[in-house]
Amino acid sequence: MVLGAALLLGGGFGGGYFYSRQTVSPADEVQRLLDERDAAEAEESGPQMEKVAKEMPAQAAFLTQYYEFPEPLTTNLKGSRRFLQIGVGVSTQYDETVIRNVETHTLALRSDMLAVISGFGEPDIEGKAGRDALADALRDAINVRLEKLEGFGGVEGVFFSTFVLQ
Repeated sequence: MVLGAALLLGGGFGGGYFYSRQTVSPADEVQRLLDERDAAEAEESGPQMEKVAKEMPAQAAFLTQYYEFPEPLTTNLKGSRRFLQIGVGVSTQYDETVIRNVETHTLALRSDMLAVISGFGEPDIEGKAGRDALADALRDAINVRLEKLEGFGGVEGVFFSTFVLQ
């Protein structure tokens, strides 16, 4: 019995050694099969069309920079018991000076934005057109304040990261 067990064990080790000595890895074998399939498909489909590269017109690309105010703005709406809470971000394609000015004057800009938002009523902010009108009014208020304080506005867009009407 001991001799039979040793023969079975030796046969198992021998078989494992024999099969582990394969010269082609499974990944290489799969790649070979895929290449054969692609070659067969290419022969069946006939002549291949060459890809033509189109030239892109050279355009000056401007880097858009974004800044999001760290805290959302919350205020009552005009003629309503409801309030609006929004997260506000701004964008510019001017240099980082505009973003630095926005960061420097965050307190004054938040005050101006709250005044603008409180001038809007519920019907004024409904739908995409209402939100766009609010964004435009906020952009204008921000630029007016920055022009007073720094001599240049530069904010080109206002975006809402959150928009909650309660």
